[in-house]
Amino acid sequence: MSNDTKTTLNRRTILKAGAASLSGLATGGVWAAGSDKPEKEEVKVGFIPLTDCASVVMASVLGFDKKYGIKIVLSKESSWAGVRDKLVNGELDAAHVLYGLIYGVQMGIGGAKKDMAVLMNLNHNGQAITLSKKVSDKGGVDGPSLAKLMRTDKREYTFAQTFPTGTHAMWLYYWLATYGINPMKDAKVITVPPPQMVANMRVGNMDGFCVGEPWGHRAIVDGVGVTGATTQDIWQDHPEKTLGTTAEWVKTNPNTARALIAAVLEASKWIDASLSNKTKMASTIADKSYVNTSVDVINQRILGRYQNGMGKTWDDPNYMKFYNDGSVNFPYLSDGMWFMTQHKRWGLLKGEPDYLATATAVNQIALYKEAATMAKASVPKSPMRTTKLIDGGIWDGKNPKAYADSFKIKA
Repeated sequence: MSNDTKTTLNRRTILKAGAASLSGLATGGVWAAGSDKPEKEEVKVGFIPLTDCASVVMASVLGFDKKYGIKIVLSKESSWAGVRDKLVNGELDAAHVLYGLIYGVQMGIGGAKKDMAVLMNLNHNGQAITLSKKVSDKGGVDGPSLAKLMRTDKREYTFAQTFPTGTHAMWLYYWLATYGINPMKDAKVITVPPPQMVANMRVGNMDGFCVGEPWGHRAIVDGVGVTGATTQDIWQDHPEKTLGTTAEWVKTNPNTARALIAAVLEASKWIDASLSNKTKMASTIADKSYVNTSVDVINQRILGRYQNGMGKTWDDPNYMKFYNDGSVNFPYLSDGMWFMTQHKRWGLLKGEPDYLATATAVNQIALYKEAATMAKASVPKSPMRTTKLIDGGIWDGKNPKAYADSFKIKA
């Protein structure tokens, strides 16, 4: 039996299992009769071909959307700029989207200014900074050795991220700055859509990139790059993709938004529930309709099995997580505020924002809690959380202005 045939059969099995498990709920739904019924039956949700689109895809594939009275219509997008534009102009109802992109649009620095909404966080961890084989062959294999190489190698180094205000740009800049490299002065930074990263590295267009999986692992499999760092090295359990939309859409469709959150929450729980589920998820999203790569390229890092392309292998307990007892999905105010501190640090935000008021407006905590009750998902006690980042800095959201001003290396 060929691998393609096996994949097709596995997908059919998943579909049947999902349909069977939800058959008793699909017609009646879990919303109350009348006013709580979703305003829209079909919800068009965009995604980029990345491993962390999995909960949105599986909510549709397994029929969790039907349980809550909606039908998720998936729309594969080619770039984050395209996702931004389609959200803003209403072509998409919602999307799997970069946390920092939503805040960039909210503040008018990642495109035309528009009030936006984070419905939930989709995943923690699971991105990587990849260095080209040309760089690693010269000894640049991690932060300290890359910084040393860049000081002695008198040429311009080029690094790629996926969107100017997005998560990958912020992880890349934070990591470089930790080792004394100012990304705004000591390097050239370009924007490249995720699926195009490996091809661009192959032809020598960049010395390094930061992107979501499976493209970091794909660079290793293809022999064009090595892993210099994982993003969980920078911030353990960091926020990453969100289920994002416009504030206007939430106001017009509050019940639909709640149902969408609940459906994706159920899928998030399902993915993290077992090794078997993760394997089934990898088999599903590897299809050309979604991520379009081999199952193994997705599967390794989704299970925490890492290799750096230079002979080192390790089991990482902080691999990509989709639920983790609800801690992944809660839209912490401090998470949104952190991205604004970095936008300020790197000169993207010129004025001093009202960090807390902005995060309170964007992150839909009340709606999320209602959806979490529907999906029987755990909710953290506080809208703030504390973390220690790779440079030793502590972020807790208490004094964002002082935090943003505290960095020695900035724009």
